[in-house]
Parts: sequence; C-alpha cells; structure tokens
Amino acid sequence: MHLKFTADKIYTASQNKVLQNKVIITNKEGKILAIDDSINHAPEEVQQLQGWLVPGFVNAHCHLELSHMKSKVNTGTGLLQFIEEVITTRAATEDFIQESIANAEQEMINNGIVAVGDISNTTDTFAQKQKGNLYYYTFVEFFDMFQKDRTQATYNQYKAVYDAMQTNSKNQIACVPHAPYSVSKKLFELLQQEHQNEIKTISIHNQETPSENEFLQHNTGALLSFYNKMNLNTDNLLPTNQNSIYYALQYLSPKHRNLFVHNTQTSETDIVAAHQTLGKNQVFWCTCPNANLYIENSLPNYQKFINTNATVCIGTDSLTSNWQLSIFEEMKTILKYQSYLDFETVLNWATINGAKALGLDNEIGTIDINKTPTLVLIDNIENNQITKHSTSKKII
Repeated sequence: MHLKFTADKIYTASQNKVLQNKVIITNKEGKILAIDDSINHAPEEVQQLQGWLVPGFVNAHCHLELSHMKSKVNTGTGLLQFIEEVITTRAATEDFIQESIANAEQEMINNGIVAVGDISNTTDTFAQKQKGNLYYYTFVEFFDMFQKDRTQATYNQYKAVYDAMQTNSKNQIACVPHAPYSVSKKLFELLQQEHQNEIKTISIHNQETPSENEFLQHNTGALLSFYNKMNLNTDNLLPTNQNSIYYALQYLSPKHRNLFVHNTQTSETDIVAAHQTLGKNQVFWCTCPNANLYIENSLPNYQKFINTNATVCIGTDSLTSNWQLSIFEEMKTILKYQSYLDFETVLNWATINGAKALGLDNEIGTIDINKTPTLVLIDNIENNQITKHSTSKKII
C-alpha cells in the first residue's frame, strides 16, 4: 500500500531544496518511494496537510535515564549546583524510572524525533531501547574525577554497562568520556583502547561553563571548589594553560565521529583547532539551547560556528534540565534569540547534521527517495513564519 502526502511547503533538508506542488509517496513503513508533481495525482488520493513538511528530527544529545527527575532540579543555578542537585535527588523506584523513560520516549516520537544520541550511566533505558521505536546511539559515559586510585574500578563499572547493551540496526553503542574536567589521563588512555577496529561516534560534554576552562587552565575557580566540597583529591591535577578542549583533543581520534556537546564557552580558535586536529568532517558541535538557558541562563554565540563552517546539530539534554523533549522547541529558541539565523539553516542542524553525527545519514535526515526519515508536520504557520504557537507532530 502506498501513501501520498503534500503540504504548503516541503523542506527536504537535502541540498537545501524546498518543494511546492509536490507529492511524497511512501510505503506504510514510511520509506520514500517517489517525489512527484501534484498535478499527476487525484486530490482525493493525497493527504493535503496545512503547514510545512520536514524530515524527522535527530536529538543528538539526551539523558533519557533522567526522565523521572522532571521539575525536580531548580533552574538558573549554574552547572555545579545543578550537578549536586542531580546527585542528591536522583533516587526513585524502578517502576517510576521505567514509566518515565517510556513516557519521555513517546513525547519525542510525537514531536517528530526519529533518532537519539543518548547518554547512559546505567542500564535503565536499555529495555525500552530494545523495543525499536527509535534509532538510539547510546553513549556510555566514563568519568573518574581525576581520582587515579579509582580509575580502573570506574572503568570496569561503566564497561559492564556497555557490555549489557544488545546492539542491532536501531541500537548502536560507544564508550565515551564524560567531559574534560572529569576524566583523568589514565582513563582517557583506557578509552583510547576501545573501538580501535571500529568507527564510532564519540560524545563528550565540552565547555559548558566558564569554570571548566579555568579549572583545566589554572586548577582554580568554581570547579576546584566543587572538587573540594565533594572531598575529591586534587593532588593529581596539573594546569594545562589551555582551554579545556585541548586536553580532550589529545585523546580523541580522527577515525571516529567526534561530537562535542554544549560548547557555550567555545571560541572560534577552539573550533578551528578541533577541525585541524580531527578533520572538519569528523567534528560535530551539538547545541542544547533550552538546557543551557535552564541551567546557566546562557546560549552559545552561533556566529562562531557559522564563521568556521562548523557542522552544528541539536540536542534536548534531559527532562531534568529542560521543560520538554522537542527538537522543534530547541529550533524555536535558537531562532528567537539569534534571529540572524534562518529556518533552513537551523532545520539542517536538527535533521541531516544530527543524522551525520550519529552515522545514520543513509537512513534518515533528509526527504529523499529510498530513505525512511519520518515525515513531520510543522503547523500554525503565520505569514510564512513559525511562531510561538507553531508545533511539530509526526505524520508517518
């Protein structure tokens, strides 16, 4: 059985093509079989949609396992206070955790998300992921907070989480470092031994707060105070005299796709250095604007990424640090606060760029023949513009 769809505009995210008076023909699974002129199809055979059709969104950075913590952590506290509150309020019953994960996944599906780059510190999300409702790229995060006496035990702990995931065409997984401020040289070296014979996406939180750069540069500032408050040994720290990203770049490989997340404090010089070290096509910059506003009330300066021709993608972070899991809401935030950006540019960030970051661009990310991207309708368009009232919803 073939299905036919048309809309006021069809944004393909493929070579920046915008189509009008066209019909998208799919099978019942949503695979695109053809794109044809509307005149060739009887109106009663075609679903006439009011609004814009776009490819399914890619949520390049999420913490699905924290879904049970929605509204539990205060806004505007700054990253370090946020982390403390997550640690102290994370506990919940297994039933509530699983129910929250399932509900959060359904919210993403309804909003038009088709693939997720998901951080896991536990196995809590693995049962839901096995149902195959979305593409998942699971990033099992490793961190030892520079506690060398705990590095091997920490590595073993998270390697056990990694080994528990069953991979398939919709479930991929990688061992990844948490952030430059939380991974010792020894742990980075252990992670370098993983995936030597594979090509993976490697995610790392990057320059989310000003204190991160200060901590790595000079071993001073709020992050050092956080370490001391947590009774963590800081004797192993050595100042690098460089921004934090340079410490991480020593241990990342140009063989892999490297996904830097948040980047609110990243400079143009930092971006260029990553491109030169790892190869521009192997570097992706994930922005999570609503989470950045939720935690630190700040946003990246996206002009830096435009100036360096960087490949930007979009994530939601978690329901602990966001009001919803909707990539379209992230797009609206970007376009509201940095309005020099246009819809098509940000749509590419939300779709094909995220698909490339997760190695899924042969399957999803654009409206092209033989892909199964999911079709998403953006409605409540006013004067050919999205507004605060515009919404996104999955069509097929």
